[in-house]
Amino acid sequence: MLESVGALTGSPWIYAVVALSVLLDVFLPVLPSGVLVITAATAAAAGTTGVAADAAGAARQVTEVPSLLALLLCAATASVLGDLAAYRLARHGGERLDRAIARSRRLTSAQERLGAALSRGGGILVVIARFAPAGRSVVSLGAGASHRKVKEFLPWSAVAGLAWAGYSVGLGYFGAQWLGASWLGTAVSVLALFVAGSFAALLMRRPAEAARAASVSAAS
Repeated sequence: MLESVGALTGSPWIYAVVALSVLLDVFLPVLPSGVLVITAATAAAAGTTGVAADAAGAARQVTEVPSLLALLLCAATASVLGDLAAYRLARHGGERLDRAIARSRRLTSAQERLGAALSRGGGILVVIARFAPAGRSVVSLGAGASHRKVKEFLPWSAVAGLAWAGYSVGLGYFGAQWLGASWLGTAVSVLALFVAGSFAALLMRRPAEAARAASVSAAS
């Protein structure tokens, strides 16, 4: 993947590919959008070298490096737009979608926890979920299905998108600086992304387990 993305770093298409991947992975969590962002940032940090002719006609090397800031903003914006699309779909999806969400214990639990968190102004759950595998999908759909106000959800989605994009771009950049634009550097950066995702999933799971334990105790 590093070579393929590296070939795109001198073209605006890299931003389109990253944006599309990040936008769609709220519906298709199997898309490796985080890996793509890291790989693009790694290639950007390393630069791509080409050959051009100067005014005298002599060949010289030029280095084209896409903007890391533009990559970050592109990924963050696509993240928020994807969240909003899933939110709107769940909010206005009709009875069939409502029944499908109601049959999912994970989505139902997310609705309850997210509703309570947003009511208390504690939308940090949205930020944590952005790092967890499929957490973004669960929270965005849960917010829409529970009819949370967009002004409660959207600001936290923006914070989550910026945090995730900044972390992913930072991993790619510093991985390239410390380990070079190699498969080793990319692999270490991707591993760090998965570690953050596992930790986020653990944080999301613990409150749910505590809530279930409390409900069982109250029932008994």
